[in-house]
Amino acid sequence: MSREDIERGGGVKSSGGSSNSNRNGYLSTSTYVIEDAEAHYWTSWLVPMFVVANIVVFIVMMYINNCPKHLHTRFEGKCVARFLGRFSFEPLKDNPLFGPSSATLQRFGALEWTKVVHKHQGWRLISCFWLHAGIIHLLANMLSLVFIGIRLEQQFGFVRVGIVYLLSGFGGSVLSSLFIRNNISVGASGALFGLLGAMLSELITNWSIYTNKAAALFTLLVITAINLAIGILPHVDNFAHIGGFLSGFLLGFVLLLRSQYGWQGRRNLPSGVGVKSKLKAYQYALWLVSVALLIVGFTVALVMLFKGENGNDHCHWCHYLSLAADVDCTTVTGFFTACSTFITHGTPDPLPGSPCCDSMVSLNMIAESGNDRRFNCQCFMALITTNNPNATAIATLPGFCGLSLGFILDPDTD
Repeated sequence: MSREDIERGGGVKSSGGSSNSNRNGYLSTSTYVIEDAEAHYWTSWLVPMFVVANIVVFIVMMYINNCPKHLHTRFEGKCVARFLGRFSFEPLKDNPLFGPSSATLQRFGALEWTKVVHKHQGWRLISCFWLHAGIIHLLANMLSLVFIGIRLEQQFGFVRVGIVYLLSGFGGSVLSSLFIRNNISVGASGALFGLLGAMLSELITNWSIYTNKAAALFTLLVITAINLAIGILPHVDNFAHIGGFLSGFLLGFVLLLRSQYGWQGRRNLPSGVGVKSKLKAYQYALWLVSVALLIVGFTVALVMLFKGENGNDHCHWCHYLSLAADVDCTTVTGFFTACSTFITHGTPDPLPGSPCCDSMVSLNMIAESGNDRRFNCQCFMALITTNNPNATAIATLPGFCGLSLGFILDPDTD
């Protein structure tokens, strides 16, 4: 959202006319909120730094991915944009967003429930929102971050906006891990939705200083609705969006308070004239409730996560909120990338704890019902049929890793 969307530099009336309305205010071209004549106008540098950091991480990740070097170990397809050399993209069938392989994303810190809970890699809850699945994913998120984040940083400063961004990203990761176990997750969407949530709560808690309340609320709700509608698309992690939005919404009540207009001009009032309080009673109430909900929410969610609780067991309809929970054969067979050397050459034997066996553990965690296991078996058998004569190597992988997938992989069966 641009800076003009919500705030207005209405200005304090003075003998100097409208010339004062542009001084130290939010934007005199806006139309919605009374200008704070004593407000600071920060230069935005943190949000641009976040953008640069995300781009640098993506470039490094593509360099390490090096699709041409490992192409001979892929099951099918060719690198995209091969003129880029080692920066070329994975085959579109594997990654339609023009990016690295799932194995590279995992290596760099993609969010994966098994590794967070069973491998004690909690750092993935933070690292995942600095990664992006492809250049399309990266550009969409970075444009949104510039559009939303710079305006907020100019008005509230880098400390408060930075806290909202990071904690919202973390909150989105936690909620995603509670409900999605069968996919890896990357992207800054949770943090971006946190900024949207903070914008909404900022509008609510500072409601009394807005002049055109209906227009401000309508503008923000439309932008939020458009972003939420993106969640209808397949493979979008709506739980990260929801977790980030709720975290940012509560943080906005805590961090994005504005003092009342009467308090802003207190220094210019004659002595003896009553001065309004800095904040209204409802602002204090919202602050207290939000702090309590943040503490309780993060504590309960983290305890549930590291105890191995499945959020779907406590909310039987929640899986409808995210299409990312659907499993397809691309998801299942993608885990075999970490075992490509063994499948191709038959050596070395994978051992428990190796990247290959870690991938098999992840596959094992996906299948939580008979239907899931039947579907996984079909995907495995299709992979074996496609990759003869490496069928035996694929079929023996679970055994090497000490796993029982709940079915027998027989290369000689249909």
